[in-house]
Amino acid sequence: MAKRKLTRNQARRIESNHARTLHRHHKKDIEWQDDMLGESQEGIVVTRYSVHADVENTQGEICRCNLRRTLSSLVVGDLVIWRKGNEQLQGVSGVIEAIQPRKNELTRPDYYDGLKPIAANIDRIIIVSAVLPALSLNIIDRYLVVCENAGIDPVIVVNKADLLTSAQEKEVDEQLKIYRDIGYQTLMVSAQNGKNMEKLTALFREGTSIFVGQSGVGKSSLINHIFPTVNAQVGAVSETSGLGQHTTTSSRLYHLPQGGSLIDSPGIREFGLWHLDKEQITKGYREFQYVLGTCKFRDCQHLHDPGCALREAVEEGRISPIRYENYHKLIESLSETKSQRHFSIT
Repeated sequence: MAKRKLTRNQARRIESNHARTLHRHHKKDIEWQDDMLGESQEGIVVTRYSVHADVENTQGEICRCNLRRTLSSLVVGDLVIWRKGNEQLQGVSGVIEAIQPRKNELTRPDYYDGLKPIAANIDRIIIVSAVLPALSLNIIDRYLVVCENAGIDPVIVVNKADLLTSAQEKEVDEQLKIYRDIGYQTLMVSAQNGKNMEKLTALFREGTSIFVGQSGVGKSSLINHIFPTVNAQVGAVSETSGLGQHTTTSSRLYHLPQGGSLIDSPGIREFGLWHLDKEQITKGYREFQYVLGTCKFRDCQHLHDPGCALREAVEEGRISPIRYENYHKLIESLSETKSQRHFSIT
């Protein structure tokens, strides 16, 4: 008899119950008494697991810690107050007691759990794209909407430049010019032959950066090139689907030798924007802000409305028609999927 396929909700419940069982198991087996812990100290979360986190103290020592039940959420980049144990208990060295206020956070919507933070205290977001599976300006635009609403500076990086001919490289550079013209920094790199990798690592010298991008664009390969000793697992792009395999299972923060830090988060093939409304989507297009509010009608939809200043800016060459088209595709997708509260980046 063939096995009955689980529905998405059933699979979700099974996974959730499994996680709760593990959580109860660890809580039961590891009970830190106050006299077993040292003084409170500051630290930063460098890796987040399901029920544990690795914390680095001010001396650079990394300890695996439990989390107090009162902590609502904890992500890589969080500054925390923690206490080290006098001894290890089942490989755990301490406990995190409090999270310091976040400067900012990067979140992604989850169909079941609402907004989920994935990293905190970020100075720049590195949007990694690639010529394989395909360079998609639509996907880049969607990530930029997230960056603009989060108030975090983005840098657009196109990996796998070694796969391009001279003519193809020129074509991609013309596409990236759309973003340079509106103030975004762009860079074409190759983890394979090292093209522009020194320029990429120079971006990380100050503050904390995070890689975001679809699976298969080569984030792990870039990490391996920057940190040869890390040996991040590299996955091949599926020959049949053209979609990359997820290669990073836990978010992790790395310190660069020249200064600065880099967060590598699990590959995201789906990055819904259903939590944003139309005004927030519009806010995500920075070049639109110069003409918004000057349309003939206050409820202008920026399509065929008479006196639309945004459409006129496109016709006059002041706004990219590709960005304008992507904007309306995003608005349309948002309207079609609001009831489902989810859509995929494809």
